[in-house]
Amino acid sequence: MEKTVLVAVDGSVYSCNSLDYLAKLFSSDRNLNIHLLNVVTVGSAGKDWMFNVDPHRTQSAASDKHAQVARKYLKEAEERLIRHGFAKERIESSVKTASGVGAAIRDEAQRGQYDSVLIGRRGLGAMGNMFFGSTSAELVEKCHKTPLWIVDGTVTSNRYLLAVHSHPASLMAADHLAFILKDHQDLQICLYHSNSVFGKQQPAKPEEFHEQWGKAWCDQYLDIDNYLFYAHAQLLVDSGIARHRITQLPTQMHLDISADLLRQAKQHNCGTIVIGRRRRDCSKGQIKGVSDKALHQAENIAIWLAG
Repeated sequence: MEKTVLVAVDGSVYSCNSLDYLAKLFSSDRNLNIHLLNVVTVGSAGKDWMFNVDPHRTQSAASDKHAQVARKYLKEAEERLIRHGFAKERIESSVKTASGVGAAIRDEAQRGQYDSVLIGRRGLGAMGNMFFGSTSAELVEKCHKTPLWIVDGTVTSNRYLLAVHSHPASLMAADHLAFILKDHQDLQICLYHSNSVFGKQQPAKPEEFHEQWGKAWCDQYLDIDNYLFYAHAQLLVDSGIARHRITQLPTQMHLDISADLLRQAKQHNCGTIVIGRRRRDCSKGQIKGVSDKALHQAENIAIWLAG
């Protein structure tokens, strides 16, 4: 099944790190397509952003120069991926002019119906403050319709840590992971649940899972009292991932769940942590706090947010 990832590119070393991460995991995946996007920002006093909604409007000389630089970054990004084994026909690119980078990426993600959005964190490109905290934070806060892959630093491992808990968001994250890794043979997935010493989180009711997975599947596989370890594994197996590539780690209890997830990922040589997040219409709680804190503390690791 075809998959498409939207990759935000700004020419920074952090953007290059995200491209290298993508190449390490997916250069041999012939069903994965890539859309490279560079956002040219304009000041609030400028009118160049109108070019996107009115193509007959003439762009300024400064904006045209920025667009040339943007196309240079995109060309370099494409060449970097091709050197790593991606086929040229699997890569598309575009430049978008907008007043805000985060909003432009989010709008493109929703318009193009991408399977995920990949961004490099903390980068400061030559064209402005593209990934310097505010953009990734804005996307985490507002981009909920498309899973986010946020890469910090250099990621060297292709092993995954899937954070499990007894809520639909966690199974949705497993569903996303299974879809993306379908037919991948050289992988390892660790299932892990971290308990907070401040109290056990109230699990979801079985009927909350029925709409997405059906009552019959839920009746057979949901193990809510066991943090859905078995259900997560079954979703992965149903997508063709061999059961021997899935490992259940012992549940532990810690003061800081986010720090514990990062610690477990490092201990078990996992380069990517996959976390389910609740819908925006759900109340803010522990899950949102865990993902936010994990992103804040992350170093040389990728974090996927889905759900």
